[in-house]
Amino acid sequence: MSAAHWIYLLGLAVLIATVVAKKNVIAPAVVATFLTGLAYGGSVTTGLGSVFNAAIVGTRELLPVFIIIALVTAMLGAMRGLGADAVMIRPLGRLFRNGHVSYVVLAVVTYLLSLSFWPTPVLPLIAAILLPAAVRAGLAPFGAALAIAITGQGMALSSDYIMGVAPGLSAEGADVPAGLIADRAMVISLVAGVVALAVAYLRDVRTRMLDPIASAAVVLPVSEAATAHHVGTVHTGTAGQRAGGAAAETGGGSGTATLTTASSGGKDEPAAASSKARIVAVAVPVLFAALLVFMLLGRFTSLVPNIDDGMGAPLVGGTAALALVAIALVANRKGWLEDVGGHFTEGIAFSFRTMGMVIPVAGFVYVGLSDYSGDILGLPEGAKAPAFLLDAIAHVQPHIPQVPVFASFAMLLVGMVIGLDGNGWPGLPFTGSLASSLGDGSGADVATLAAIAQNGASWTGGGTLVIWSSLIVVAGLTGVSVVDLARRLFVPVVTGLVVATAIATVVL
Repeated sequence: MSAAHWIYLLGLAVLIATVVAKKNVIAPAVVATFLTGLAYGGSVTTGLGSVFNAAIVGTRELLPVFIIIALVTAMLGAMRGLGADAVMIRPLGRLFRNGHVSYVVLAVVTYLLSLSFWPTPVLPLIAAILLPAAVRAGLAPFGAALAIAITGQGMALSSDYIMGVAPGLSAEGADVPAGLIADRAMVISLVAGVVALAVAYLRDVRTRMLDPIASAAVVLPVSEAATAHHVGTVHTGTAGQRAGGAAAETGGGSGTATLTTASSGGKDEPAAASSKARIVAVAVPVLFAALLVFMLLGRFTSLVPNIDDGMGAPLVGGTAALALVAIALVANRKGWLEDVGGHFTEGIAFSFRTMGMVIPVAGFVYVGLSDYSGDILGLPEGAKAPAFLLDAIAHVQPHIPQVPVFASFAMLLVGMVIGLDGNGWPGLPFTGSLASSLGDGSGADVATLAAIAQNGASWTGGGTLVIWSSLIVVAGLTGVSVVDLARRLFVPVVTGLVVATAIATVVL
């Protein structure tokens, strides 16, 4: 354990303390990266270069996540420009009978959409169409934010069952198939999510229901009127300020995530436009449902060839890109080329505005992983790269009792620490390797240990416990304080993870 090891661990402790204080962690991450590089290389130039290289490495590793968010957001933007998104989702509004039912319906729909398209791209769609219906039925915006965060940023993202990116990353370190990790992660995420939803309902949701007068007086940041006019705008900073200065507390006041979609032109007759919207509203769900069926048949049967692990995201992203082109062509035959470019640009901008704050924190976490530290510290090719985090855990590992229950909860804790980067996935190859090591010593199932760590990392960094993640988008769309939202999510989420880990240890 060198001085650089201890400085890295001290920086990690500062990050955890910053999390507890509910403050923005970007500045501590940048300083910790510089000091770690300075201590390891013994020169200021190494420290300064580490800060820049960490941002480059973080961007490179997170770029697939940014691109899939951008492509799906661009497709949804094209649907919004045609009005097809409202046609597709509006029938669900009939299910919102009262605030209690709305909480369940909003949770289920958010989970299914997020599982198929990832949570961040579908947030504007949910907030623009489903959220107003839920609030009118009596569900308070804070209760809606809890349901959206738990099911989208928590349940759907932690299993990543359809896209398969997270299980693929976990399988890089663990010597087990990604599909096996995905199956176990799905079970764990469902248990954790159901428990978290129940605890949140009993603690906060049922006591904050709105009467008809109060629900009519609620003004949401994104309304159906904005969608009807083909414009959807998400102001994460201003919404946070209206909800009690959340943007100032998080340091995100200047980060405004704006999604503006181009109109289809407005020259078509209403009947023709409605006909186009109905066609697209039916075609898009059918297209993605067929893709999902194909992927599931390949995974569980021999009727179709099984796709490679990690191919879920490319397939969904490619489908979304082609759907964007088709929708733009249907909506505006004369200006479809410009519309496609505009929607794609807006998707890229939305992706980086909402998730860009993760890059410096992810870069600091990468310094502790040998697969990335060499590039960050500027080591020559072939040189042995340090593994500050792995070395530290290796020193602690002999003191972990070699029994499955201790190994499981140790993996949960390590996963939650990894998730402090605000994304949760960069460290999954490391947790996969650690799962193999602990599994061999304790006799615990390696795939289960990797799935537990994947859930801990995803629930923490994916957007339920840290305020520099996509949780700030949930808060902005619902008009609540991101600090209050993270604080009220802590007990339900941690309770759910503990219960799910205990059950997984016994059953899986």
